[in-house]
Amino acid sequence: MKTHKEKEKKVVFVVDDEPDILELMAINLEKSGFIVEKFTSAHPMVALLGEKKPDVVVLDLMLPDMDGIEVCKLIRGSERYAGISIVMVTAKTDETDVVLGLELGADDYICKPFSIRELVARVKAVLRRGKRSWEPSNAKIELGETLVILPERFEVIVEGQRVNLTSTEFMILKMMAEKPGWVFSREKILDFLWGDEKDVFDRTVDVHIKNLRDKMGTAGKMIRNIRGVGYKLEL
Repeated sequence: MKTHKEKEKKVVFVVDDEPDILELMAINLEKSGFIVEKFTSAHPMVALLGEKKPDVVVLDLMLPDMDGIEVCKLIRGSERYAGISIVMVTAKTDETDVVLGLELGADDYICKPFSIRELVARVKAVLRRGKRSWEPSNAKIELGETLVILPERFEVIVEGQRVNLTSTEFMILKMMAEKPGWVFSREKILDFLWGDEKDVFDRTVDVHIKNLRDKMGTAGKMIRNIRGVGYKLEL
């Protein structure tokens, strides 16, 4: 039987087909207090998802049996896996690959070669976003009859329909909805989400905003681009 402390530990699935890198990531995540499951290919990880739901999946894009992008798409395509954060790991330097992963619902990414400190920091960052999203003290946010945000239930209702968001998308929307009409610069959004760990492509915020707009349907026009400045949300 697990102790109370063990139950509080977050579970991280790490998927990478390079055994040395996989072991290095696992050891350091465990040292940082995480429970880690290791996989050198995608199919065993996907199979375990049916039995055990992780808090975070650290996912290499280049896998021998299944493309990491397809794994990301599979996780984001099922409500059963809602709430799982995804940190992509890629050896590719092409920004297009990162953008595609973000568009499919990854919360963050890290490019090889990377420092272990950076990896652990990214995992902790996506978990902090989820934790802030779920805080029960956060009050319901309503913008007319169009948008309702229920932080304690991690739910977003747009025009009467529930919208499934990643933790990153949720936090961006919640931040803007708390101050409708305020303009948030990209730098402000990056500070809010990543803190000091901001080694990200300039387009990262834009991709998350695009995802939000797409998922919100016709209500996506509430999120407005202020050219050269940033974004705001208003009716």
